[in-house]
Amino acid sequence: MQRGKKIINRKSIMAADSDPESEVFEITDFTTASEWERFVSRVEEVLNDWKLIGNSTAKSPEKGEYTSGTWEEKTLDINFADFKFSITHHFLKQESDDLADGKEAAEEDAFPMAMQDLLCMNNDFPPRAHCLVRWYGMREFVVISPGANCEAIISESKCNLLFSSISISLANTGCQVPVFVQIQQKWRRMYAGECQGPGVRTDFEMVHLRKVPNQYNHLAGLLDIFKSKIGCPLTPLPPINISIRFTYVLQDWQQYSWPQQPPDFDALLGGEVGGVEFGKLPFGACEDPISELHLATTWPHLTEGIVVDNDVYSDLDPLQAPHWSVRVRKADNPQCLLGDFLTEFFKLCCRKETTEEVLGRGAAEDEGKDNSDITAALSKLTEPAAVPIPKLSVSNMVHSARRRIRRHRRVDESPLSNDVLNSILLYLFPDAAVEKTSSEASESKAPQSSTDGKGEQEKDSDYNLFNQLKSAPSDSLTYRLALCVCLVNFYHGGLRAVAHLWQEFVLEMRYRWEHNHLVYGLAGGSPDLRCCLLHQKLQMLNCCIERRRARDGGRRAPGPGRDRKAPGRLGPDSAAPAADGREVSPGKSWDSWSDSEEEFFECLSDTDELKENREPSRSRAEGRLHPHGNMTLIHSQEPLYIPVTQEPAPMTEDLLEEQSEVLAKLGTSAEGAHLRARMQSACLLSDMESFKAANPGCALEDFVRWYSPRDYVEEEAVDGRGEAVVRGELSARMKIPGNMWSEAWDTAKVTPARRQRRLFDDTKEAEKVLHYLSVQKPADLTRHLLPCVLHAAILKEKEEESVEDIPSLRKLILQVTSHASKLLRHPSPDYKKLEEVINQLMVVEAFIARARSLKAKFGIGKGEGGEEGEELERFVGSLLEEPEVLVLGAGRGPAGSIIHKLFVSAQRLSDYTSDEAALLAPMDEDAGRAGGSEDRRLAGGAGVPDFPSPAGREILLRTCVPRPAPYSKALPQRLFCVLMREDFRLAGAFSSDTSFF
Repeated sequence: MQRGKKIINRKSIMAADSDPESEVFEITDFTTASEWERFVSRVEEVLNDWKLIGNSTAKSPEKGEYTSGTWEEKTLDINFADFKFSITHHFLKQESDDLADGKEAAEEDAFPMAMQDLLCMNNDFPPRAHCLVRWYGMREFVVISPGANCEAIISESKCNLLFSSISISLANTGCQVPVFVQIQQKWRRMYAGECQGPGVRTDFEMVHLRKVPNQYNHLAGLLDIFKSKIGCPLTPLPPINISIRFTYVLQDWQQYSWPQQPPDFDALLGGEVGGVEFGKLPFGACEDPISELHLATTWPHLTEGIVVDNDVYSDLDPLQAPHWSVRVRKADNPQCLLGDFLTEFFKLCCRKETTEEVLGRGAAEDEGKDNSDITAALSKLTEPAAVPIPKLSVSNMVHSARRRIRRHRRVDESPLSNDVLNSILLYLFPDAAVEKTSSEASESKAPQSSTDGKGEQEKDSDYNLFNQLKSAPSDSLTYRLALCVCLVNFYHGGLRAVAHLWQEFVLEMRYRWEHNHLVYGLAGGSPDLRCCLLHQKLQMLNCCIERRRARDGGRRAPGPGRDRKAPGRLGPDSAAPAADGREVSPGKSWDSWSDSEEEFFECLSDTDELKENREPSRSRAEGRLHPHGNMTLIHSQEPLYIPVTQEPAPMTEDLLEEQSEVLAKLGTSAEGAHLRARMQSACLLSDMESFKAANPGCALEDFVRWYSPRDYVEEEAVDGRGEAVVRGELSARMKIPGNMWSEAWDTAKVTPARRQRRLFDDTKEAEKVLHYLSVQKPADLTRHLLPCVLHAAILKEKEEESVEDIPSLRKLILQVTSHASKLLRHPSPDYKKLEEVINQLMVVEAFIARARSLKAKFGIGKGEGGEEGEELERFVGSLLEEPEVLVLGAGRGPAGSIIHKLFVSAQRLSDYTSDEAALLAPMDEDAGRAGGSEDRRLAGGAGVPDFPSPAGREILLRTCVPRPAPYSKALPQRLFCVLMREDFRLAGAFSSDTSFF
């Protein structure tokens, strides 16, 4: 060989020398891989990586396992030159023990698992699976398809090249998992593939047409195709197993009206809405959420000759089918009332207009005489006037000016009519209602959501839901305001109506502050930090009113409804005495206050304070509450009295945050720490002054014994007489020179609480709250009230779910509540995620609507009890949660009889117009439940069949014959046929013996 090569080289050199223009030979290296070889190698590499080599046999799948089991898939990208493919491995996840047992029992020459699945009858017609699983019945396969943005494989040469690649890859690797290639356009779902085993091969072929050929529109024609394809040389031909499924679609529900009652728009728009209507959110679908009912009638095990189905006659009567199964098709995004309310309310969060811009108050015509009253409010306080000074307060001037502006606006400009506005205000503030009885008042305080039939624990959990969602209690003013804003936004004009209602609400708050009327429906005491900020602000306003009434002797003042007039809001004649003349705020009752005037704190002038300080303060004690046990003062034998002190100032969460920021800015220096301690000791100084006034001659040790007992250390000692006595002294931290307690004690004056400067300036804080409310935009208001609206929606869905009793839905509501709780407790909620919460609530509402729709169609809840009623309830419950439900007893069972009647009714009405159908007599309730098939056939009327033509027909043909020669192995053959109005598909799997042919 070496000599030959040299000769060739010498000849080529000689030729080159003799002829300088001769060609120079180029050596082509045929060992370099081509693009096609690289593609085949890459496919083999993927099959090896996924460990698909060899026969992975396992036991036959159990009945229904394809539907109830878990399907998994793996995907990788591979390239053929610059063309991208996606290779995906689909497989049914099975127990590892079963797979191990199957491998031990596997024989070397056993059929591949895919071939065994071709003949398995346990999972024919699975309702939810990959199309190849339905057509070929396999539990594991690989699909190679073009990439996302690549063109389809259409040309025959490209298809053949891919088939060759798959065949070589399977042969080289020994993989027994079938591999498919997707060809033609993706919408056609066309696949071709191959499966190789020891001495056997299965080819997967497919035909897809738009129209069904007439000669193949029945079982007889399809059997002819199957027989000719397998070409079995044996006579007689082995029996062919036949499975048939016809699917009937019911779309017409004319005879069964949708049970959802529409809202009374006339009442809502006419202003005749009472408190009950305002306190309830609407619920339910406006259209039937079930669009179609699919009935599948199945003949699972037939053989040729048992049934006749040709172009002349058919034995396939759906009423005689041994198996019935039903699935429902849900309407796409059905319109639901609660979902619409929440969606429209949520849209307000993105608006940027102010209240003045929305109501047109910033226009030029409003900048005239009336607005001058507001700008001149402070100057008018300094002008000489004959009226008393209190009537010229800033709040009175602002309130009167705004009232004039409201009167200046024309009636037709108001988004809300006076009737609707009065109805809303009476619902929000029932203490101002006309002729309101005490029983009605007690009912109005009850939570709006019905909890009848619930246990006490469930009631408490529903009521305390505001703690999770940071909203407000369901019987509070804030909660009712959220419902009203939601209703007004949806029914009465959207953004402008919301702005109008909010403006009137703020004016009502100012009216109540100026006239010392407690705000209805708020818990007493300090603001509840578990609630939303708006609720805290309203509670703060109530605290201001309580403190003001306490100072002014408000316990004997008339209630808010006695001589109250609210022009422009409740009408001139709408005020009346409230129930028992008492405030409804459930906080500290005024009867519990002491009659002593020492509890009412009056801020005296500087001259009064000087006079008080000049008088001997130790002569008499002031502001005593009661003795502190048996304690006496250290330097005298006088009893130690607990003083009357000022209550600490209530604070909302935003004020606490501001205070913490101010204190944090002081830094960590000694001066900053001292200043921080002085700022935080205002309450301590007030208590020291009250203690000095109540206990003349007291010392710091006396105060510490009452205020901080742990800082007074007592020890037993022996005096000069040898007797044991108890001696005490201040703790070490109290003896530090210049400590805050000592400085405060030296600074403290002898002043009882009633003459001290107020720790809590209720006038200032109330004006701050009212200003905060007045500057809120409609979008800000919506964000404040969104937790309350979600709270109300969750309570509504809990109430509706308890009626239907759906366990899976109960878990879903808990998940939605938990998700909303995490989002709403964040200082800055993510509104995109909150929109997801609203979508989840809409899913729950649609689910409940579907349950009611199915119950109405199957007659559940009409008094039918016993086993039949329970069976129907179980059937409907399964329809809601499972993709397909088997009908017990097929067409002769309780559910089957009702389904038959539904189809008969639809067929009866199909030949009539809607007006003619309305005149027909309704079907008998028992029609279709009793009697034989002939009686049922006649129930629909003369000449009208009980069922329409099937929307889809599926015919599955299977057999096991030797192929291609009589002496070949008997191998599985399968043909799946789909016949629809505009779709004809044949999916065949034909096996052949590659050893004996």
